Amino acid sequence: MKVLIVSDTHRKNDNYFIALEREKPDMVVHCGDAEGSEYVLTEAAGCPVYIVPGNNDFFSTLPRELDLEIGPYKVWVTHGHNYYVSMGNEHIRQEALVRGADIVLYGHTHRPVVDRTGKVIAVNPGSLSYPRQEGRRPSYVVMELGDDGKADFVIKYL
Repeated sequence: MKVLIVSDTHRKNDNYFIALEREKPDMVVHCGDAEGSEYVLTEAAGCPVYIVPGNNDFFSTLPRELDLEIGPYKVWVTHGHNYYVSMGNEHIRQEALVRGADIVLYGHTHRPVVDRTGKVIAVNPGSLSYPRQEGRRPSYVVMELGDDGKADFVIKYL
């Protein structure tokens, strides 16, 4: 199974369409700040799409957070702005642990991270529209489950 993890597209969806075409995922998870383009993102994917609102998704009716089962993993999805992610991922990882999650997917910082330290895997795909990491290349993460059910995460850049 291949999961495309994206965030912070901010209604600039061209790079999202490129990532979809490149990866041909079985599922998409958007970690917020789609800014009203949820329908477009969902219709373009051709697979299940899960989206949470971010701090710029004003008046969104989407669920603020999601709990998903992906293979053997309990996955918690949130934008992250309510968990101090701009200061690091320690707080959100602790919250994920308390919730019984194996993996937390979040956005907000516009910087890609795959952090496997501790009991919770913390994944931030960065931003496809407004990257903030060194080099400022649009980024996303691909999560693939092997035949053994083990998750592998790769940060990819456009």
